[in-house]
Amino acid sequence: MQSLKIAYIQADLYWENPEANMAHFDQLFNRLKQENDLIVLPETFTTGFPVDPRRFAQPLDGTAMHWMAKRAASLDSVICGSILLEQQGRFTNTLVWMRPNGRYELYAKRHVFRMGGEHQLIDPGNYLLTVELKGWRIRPMICYDLRFPVWSRNSYRNGVWGYDLALYVSSWPTVRSYPWKQLLIARAIENQACVLGVNRVGEDGIGNSYTGDSALIDAKGLYISQAATSEEEIVESELDPKHLLEFREKFMVSLDWDEFKILHLPPDTQ
Repeated sequence: MQSLKIAYIQADLYWENPEANMAHFDQLFNRLKQENDLIVLPETFTTGFPVDPRRFAQPLDGTAMHWMAKRAASLDSVICGSILLEQQGRFTNTLVWMRPNGRYELYAKRHVFRMGGEHQLIDPGNYLLTVELKGWRIRPMICYDLRFPVWSRNSYRNGVWGYDLALYVSSWPTVRSYPWKQLLIARAIENQACVLGVNRVGEDGIGNSYTGDSALIDAKGLYISQAATSEEEIVESELDPKHLLEFREKFMVSLDWDEFKILHLPPDTQ
């Protein structure tokens, strides 16, 4: 594992306006101060949340995917964030992990937000995604997934960790900001992994407000960095693997984890 440079962008989003949001992120990218390995954007960063996927979902060859590919190439960085996708008549809230070479991986949000009506039009995903970057195993997830510890559960088998960094891209409203902050810390401690939560700020088109509270947390549950509450901000951090590896070696809770398997498998293995 090598040091990992991360920029996470706690942005105010334009409601139901993909073109304005992509232009806004172009401006924010100009404020980056370091060369980053990974740039993380919030949930549904082109439209805000929740919006009607029948109006805003894009295909895999849509403008948002092309924009992400171009920006990842020009910045020589992985860019990730979630957008609404339509594939074969199905709508998903999907995190795109876009690499500088144009190749990408997808993670469809497993736990669609019932209380916000997301379940009525958005199909839930059924498999986890693990990607590698500079030796780090990274597990991307989306917003409401944070509340489900089994889905977020790390593993340790035969000396191999399931992941080293969990990240959650979100549109998590102010009214529930306290659980957001506590659950990010809990997921880090219980999984002996770093956790990054990237949330939006501002107000959406239906009156929900967002304070952001984006943060990068170490495996002990301590803040490495965090964004200012309620402010649009770019935070650039660096993860040193030495601290994670030393902590895991000294305090191997993972050896006593309960063994279980989640039976949801990727489509090509079903």
